[in-house]
Amino acid sequence: MEETTAATATIMAALATLTPPQLSDLTRTILSHTHHHHRRLSSLLSSPILFSLTLHRLNCLPLAHKTLLIANHLLSSLHHLTLHFQPYTNLPPRQARQRDLDAVLLLLLLCEVHQHNPQALEAPNVKWREILSDLYSDNMLTVSGIGVYNGSALVSYIEVLTRCLRFVSVMGFCCGGKAGREVAASPAVVVSLPSVVVSGGGSECVICKEEMREHRDVCELPCRHLFHWMCILRWLRKRNTCPCCRFTLPTDDVFGEIQRLWEILVKIGEKELA
Repeated sequence: MEETTAATATIMAALATLTPPQLSDLTRTILSHTHHHHRRLSSLLSSPILFSLTLHRLNCLPLAHKTLLIANHLLSSLHHLTLHFQPYTNLPPRQARQRDLDAVLLLLLLCEVHQHNPQALEAPNVKWREILSDLYSDNMLTVSGIGVYNGSALVSYIEVLTRCLRFVSVMGFCCGGKAGREVAASPAVVVSLPSVVVSGGGSECVICKEEMREHRDVCELPCRHLFHWMCILRWLRKRNTCPCCRFTLPTDDVFGEIQRLWEILVKIGEKELA
């Protein structure tokens, strides 16, 4: 509980550094995605066949796969929140397949009901759709943002995000999501890195320790450090960090990207709190 509160405080502190137009733009984006998720969940609860298929899929998935579903959902949320903070990114937010989105929305709803009203799920599974529909309908106006200040939708979004973050941080080890492990940079990001011409000479590539000769094309990372192309390409196949300053590039690894985006929020949030 303390970890969730601390994470919420960090996110809110980071958001406090945004300008009013940036915060307004972020809120509109989050409202759009929130409404889409609510419409999808409503469709799921109103369709006996779709609900049955989705629940059956969840029951068949091992814990590691459930964790991965929540991790991808968390990553999408972090992308939206960090859009105005990221010093560099070439990757758009991941869009979940409708089948995966249905599964993760139902899973999160089941987790929430289990936490606040565990007796409701003691009924036979065939009754769950009716029970969940009734519980969901009771809060429909509030969670959909109808007649509610837009800021409440942002707070609700952050609460879901922090719950997912806590779950993934605990269960991510099941999917190899150990913090601090090395991950490769995203190929889409690597191929977009700029090539610059060395001027003046005398600079050394810290990877091979050889001089970068004048007028030679070299790779420039977003942190402005220069490297021989062959050297940095080999490096980025294994790591998404700058060899000089540890600046992190986007990665296709779900847990690695969650860690990268979360570190951006933590750095800004802690600075604001200090």
